[in-house]
This record gives sequence, structure tokens and C-alpha cells, in this order.
Amino acid sequence: MEYPPSVRTLLDRVHAAEGDAVVVSAKSARYAGVVMPHHGFSGEDILTIKLDNGYNIGIPAGDIKSIELTAKHTAGKVERRLPLSQAGRPTVAVLGTGGTIASYVDYRTGAVHPAVTAEELVFSVPELLDVCNVRARVLYRIYSENLRPENWQHLAREAAKELNGGAAGVIIPHGTDTLHFTTAALCFMLRDLTGPVVAVGAQRSSDRPSSDAASNLLAAAHVATANLGEVLLVMHGDTSDGHAAIHRGTKVRKMHASRRDAFRSMNEVPLGRVTADGAVEISGAVLPRSKGPVTVDDRLDPSVALVQFHPGQTPAHLEGVLADVHGAVIAGTGLGHVAHDLIPVLGKAARKGVAIVMTTQTLQGRVNLNVYDTGRDLLKAGVLSGEDMLPETACVKLMWVLGHTRDPAEVAKAMGTNVARELNPTIGLDAFAE
Repeated sequence: MEYPPSVRTLLDRVHAAEGDAVVVSAKSARYAGVVMPHHGFSGEDILTIKLDNGYNIGIPAGDIKSIELTAKHTAGKVERRLPLSQAGRPTVAVLGTGGTIASYVDYRTGAVHPAVTAEELVFSVPELLDVCNVRARVLYRIYSENLRPENWQHLAREAAKELNGGAAGVIIPHGTDTLHFTTAALCFMLRDLTGPVVAVGAQRSSDRPSSDAASNLLAAAHVATANLGEVLLVMHGDTSDGHAAIHRGTKVRKMHASRRDAFRSMNEVPLGRVTADGAVEISGAVLPRSKGPVTVDDRLDPSVALVQFHPGQTPAHLEGVLADVHGAVIAGTGLGHVAHDLIPVLGKAARKGVAIVMTTQTLQGRVNLNVYDTGRDLLKAGVLSGEDMLPETACVKLMWVLGHTRDPAEVAKAMGTNVARELNPTIGLDAFAE
């Protein structure tokens, strides 16, 4: 995107363009760096340059006293192709969806671009080719909040196709905000995995010195070649670069907006970790690779609401939410409670065939509707216990269950059946507390 006239005029005076090295003298200081491209989120009068330390800085045009051009960048884009597969090295399929991890730095300009092609995605971390042969495709280039259940279904089918086509494992680079929804969905839809399906993301983009994109993707490659037959999520295990944590797809949740170790296993410990030197250490009970073939059961009913109870929530509001859905997951308080005047609304919906599942906002621990009168009243109203499932996992599971049956008895049975290790029947009072 072209710079607006106020900035363009300053650059034109010294014949500077995107990617050129400049020294900018402003009111407060002098800044040396590379001219970054203007984009839709840039201020109209802001010149953005990348400093030598890797960070970007925006300088108001009105503060700029002068610009000195110190070097021109070399125009032209080098086309890169993935190398031929090497014998004896496992092949991993990479299915790109978008998100922060699916970006790379153009070191000619210092700009960050989305990886449009498979080659760009892989060459953003060329060390991948030291771990495995790679065959890569970009399926989507969208923010994770825009992914829908039909995208989960497509991902499941493509992952199965890759594994049945000989891939040792599948890596899915994905935006972090809804990553745990996708992993839960894949856990329910994929069966008899002949290799791991590893979802991975990044909290910080590739142009930042603190980026976790490369290390997370490299850790995912090591996990993708291990003897595992599950859907997993691999992300930083601490705020430094010490190790990456391996999480089960149905028991993981994003727990921080920006920390590199934002993802945590909930009501379960991580299944293992990847050390800085690439060693995969498994400490939990995991499924090994199956003999296959991989099968896909991707029937979903997306007509499910995820509702968080809050004090003051009115019966009319809840009734409106439940009016046009086939199922709903309620994130209740503590052991799984809502205000007493909402229980008749839930009961009415349940009698009409709407499946209602209760989970807890506390995330850690499990629902128990047998302790207090409120819980027992909810059971009488036809509300199902979500046990220790995360609200997001319960939501995805209910979509999957309703895709198979709308019969209340069958729904209740299926929601209480462990399909993808989403239920932990042995969790105690203080287990996994932080």
C-alpha cells in the first residue's frame, strides 16, 4: 500500500522507497533503519521504519526534520522451491491456515508478509528441512476467529488424506485465538491415526526479536515424526526458549493474550515436551501410531451455543439464545450452577429437545450437580453434566454428537462417553490445581 502524500513527499525528496535504508532526523532523536511498507493500520501521517534491533517505530511526518538515504535495496523476488525428498528421512505434510505463525520476514525490506505459497511457509523456518522432508500446502489465509466448523471438517479430511498418502505426520500452522477449538474438533473427527496431527501457532510475529514462530514450528516438526497417534498442540512451555510443551488436543486452552507460554493443559498435565535440541520427551499416556487407514467422522451440527452465565442474566435473554439452537453448553459457576430463575428456561428448552450441557467457568476441576440444591434442580430440568471438559471442548463435542443423533437419551450417553480422552474420570479435588 502506498504511503499517503504527507509521507510520500518526504521520501520522494531523497528518492527513498520501501526497503531502503535511511537515517531519519526527528525532533527528539535520529533513527537509522529500513523503510517499512504502509498498511491499512498505519496512521495517515506516520513513517514506519525497522530499527537495527528488529523493532518497528512510527515517526509522525510533522516531527521529521530530514531523511538521508543510506542504501537502496535490491529489487526483485527470488523464487524458491522445496528440495527433492531425501531417502531415509520422514515426510511431514504442512497444511497452512493462516495466523501469526504463517508469516515471514522479507529481509530485503524488513517487512512481514503472510506466507502465500507453501514454499514461503516452509522457508520461513528452513531448519525444518534438516528434520524431515516437507510437502506443504496453504489451505487458508484467514484469521483464526474467522474459521468455521466447515473448515474443521475440511482440515480433518485433508489431514487424513496426507497420512493415508504416506506422510509420517501432519503439521497445521494456525492462529492461536481459536486453536484449541480446532484441535478439539480434529480429535473427535479423526480415527486410527497413523501419525500425529500437530497444531502449532505463534504468539509473536516473525519480525519481533521475541518471536516464537520458528521455534514452535521446529518443535512441531520433531513431534510430527515421533511415534504418536493423536491430535496434539505444541507451543512454548515457558516464557524463555527452554522447551515446547506437548498438549492433548481436547485438554488444552489459551490462557493468556500475549505470553509465549499462553497454552496450558487443563485438568491434565502436558503429555511431554520438546527440548531445545529437538528431543521429544513423552511423560504421559499417549496413543502410538496405528496401522490405519485413517478414517474421518466429520458429521457436525453447528447449531450449538456457548453461553457464559453472569449475575443478572435474565430469563428472557437466555430464552432468546436457546430459541434457535439444537444444543447449548453453559459455562456455569463453581460446580456448575446458574441463577435459580434461569433453571425453568433450561428445563423448557430441554423438554423441547435442546441438549443442554453444564460446564464450569473455573476451567480447572469438574462439574458436580449432586452437591447443592441448585445442581440437583438442574439435573431434574434435564441438564447434562460436562464433567471436567473445558467449555470449548464440550461445545465442539456437542456439535459432533448432534451431528450423529438428536435423540436425548443417545445424546446424554454420548456426552458421557470418552471419545478422545476429553473426560478424566479420576480427577480429584486438588488435581492439577495451580
